[in-house]
Amino acid sequence: MSKTGLAQFQQVFIEESLEGLDTMESSLLALDNGGDAELVHTIFRAAHSIKGGAATFGFPEMSSFTHEAESLLDEVRGGKRAIDGAIIELLLRTVDCLRAMFARAQAGEPLNDAVAEALRNELAAAMGRGAPVAGVQARREVDQADAWTVRFRPHAGMLAGGNEPLRLIRELAGLGELTVKTELDRLPATLAALEPTECHLGWTIELKGPARRADIAAVFDWVEDECDLAIEAKHIVAEVASPVATPATPAAPAANVADAGAVRAQREASAESSSVRVSIDKIDGLINLVGELVITQSMLDTFRGGEVDASRLAMLEHGLAQLARHTRELQESVMGIRMLPIASVFNRFPRMVRDISQKLGKQVKLDLVGEQTELDKTVLEKIGDPMVHLVRNAIDHGLETPEKRRAAGKQDTGTLTLAASHRGGSIVVEVSDDGAGLNRDAIVSKAVQRGLIASAEGMSDEAVAELIFQPGFSTAAVTTDLSGRGVGMDVVRRNVSDLGGTVTIRSTQGKGSVFTITLPLTLAIIDGLTAAVGEERYIVPLVSIVESVQLKADAVRSVAGGGELFRFRGEYLPVIRLHDAFGCDTAVQAIDEGLMVVVEGDGARMGLFVDGLIGQQQAVVKSLEANYRRVQGISGATILADGSVALIVDIAGLVRLQGRRKAA
Repeated sequence: MSKTGLAQFQQVFIEESLEGLDTMESSLLALDNGGDAELVHTIFRAAHSIKGGAATFGFPEMSSFTHEAESLLDEVRGGKRAIDGAIIELLLRTVDCLRAMFARAQAGEPLNDAVAEALRNELAAAMGRGAPVAGVQARREVDQADAWTVRFRPHAGMLAGGNEPLRLIRELAGLGELTVKTELDRLPATLAALEPTECHLGWTIELKGPARRADIAAVFDWVEDECDLAIEAKHIVAEVASPVATPATPAAPAANVADAGAVRAQREASAESSSVRVSIDKIDGLINLVGELVITQSMLDTFRGGEVDASRLAMLEHGLAQLARHTRELQESVMGIRMLPIASVFNRFPRMVRDISQKLGKQVKLDLVGEQTELDKTVLEKIGDPMVHLVRNAIDHGLETPEKRRAAGKQDTGTLTLAASHRGGSIVVEVSDDGAGLNRDAIVSKAVQRGLIASAEGMSDEAVAELIFQPGFSTAAVTTDLSGRGVGMDVVRRNVSDLGGTVTIRSTQGKGSVFTITLPLTLAIIDGLTAAVGEERYIVPLVSIVESVQLKADAVRSVAGGGELFRFRGEYLPVIRLHDAFGCDTAVQAIDEGLMVVVEGDGARMGLFVDGLIGQQQAVVKSLEANYRRVQGISGATILADGSVALIVDIAGLVRLQGRRKAA
């Protein structure tokens, strides 16, 4: 096979194996929480598939490494070893190490490193082939000999499954010296009777060298259902019993083992935009829609180049209506292909919650709600980082230790909930906990100390809560690897704002907090209101609009520095005149002749003064940066029905622009 062809299959193997590692991790975590024995079989099958595929597609180091984990799982599966916390911890670190190996494979780097070698030795020690590992029971296999006879008879259809007998024999040669005899008794008598897609041969193999029956059988695991296999020992080696290690606390990860969350993030970053799995039903729907479009286009072609008389006008109108309907359905179907369940993001958190809660000495129960809620792949890829910050914040700052929870009359175990749902044209993700809630006094004290506020007199709880989104803000007394560096909540808000979304917080002291992220379903098409400013047209995203109001002439007050404010529902909001912000002409200067659109972004509200609103429409977003350059306060552009270009307003960018002007 050519290198190009092999690379193509390698990429498919890597993607499927990464999904297998996700399955292994989730099953191990379920076992840790008291899951049934069937999960062991699920974990074994995933490891078995990765091992066999790695050997087939040119990753022998990965195959050898996974073989060690598979052998350990085989003992658990066979009832020879009880599953315990130490083994689960060892296998979880194995999953992390394999993820890192796949990341190096995609980057074209050597697969093995010091971490992989150290972990391989731990796995070997757990199987009694090295120094015992603390907390892992170790014992020697008794099926060891220094010479073996292996009779291997592939079934006729084994080749059709892509399995190559010679590859298996070459892998077997890694266990010792081979003498191979080919069995020809099933070979057809005539050439005409030979079926080239079937395997007509068998082999009897003499293996010299100390080896275990399990290691020999593992070579053929990939084809165990597609062959007849007999393994016979010739010279038995005396059994040697290894000491059994005393069960202890799970072995601590090696210093160089990457954090599970970081390995996942590396994997997901490298996998961005690589591929999307699409069900055959969606493909069939697209094909049907294209067929309908072709029929409609053929009908409309009959009107080309001629006048349309009154008798055919109804037929033309019907054809145009059909074209509009098919185009809308095609748009929805194509967008549906990019829609993926948020479960792929949610599934990273059970492991993270387990690791962080153990590190902090807390008991945390994670509830996942709405995992099948779908959103655009691009949004899905970028929502992970903000959620990581929120989850870490909830466990570190929100949820209390068991002692403090008991003192507060709560159960020892705190609950962290991740929930996703659709609301209108947006997706809402909530990260909530039943912990201590925000400490108003601590936040106010830190804000005064940093000069953010003079005092909290007259500030509502919501206004105080907004202070935690200030850059560099942290109430942690001690800097740790989880908190205290002042990097977190401001990053959450900025990343969500870049996606055209918002973040809000509700908190009750002593009862918990809820962080709510509201995002557009897709970044490719947005719903917005078209605003007129002189001869220009701007699209204001609907998700950012609070209300539009007509103000009286004296409703706006000028303030020092040239700014303007107006009163809206009990608070004063700044005014941004779009013609000033973007340097364009306007037909309206007087406040009472235009319209004030109240918008929200980056946790702040303001009024956009425009000449008027034309109407609501869906806008296909085109990149302004790719075709021109980045413009502060503009997130993109779209083409209107008359062929003119309308700019899409970036509300969060305007809020930041207003902040810089205020500071200046």
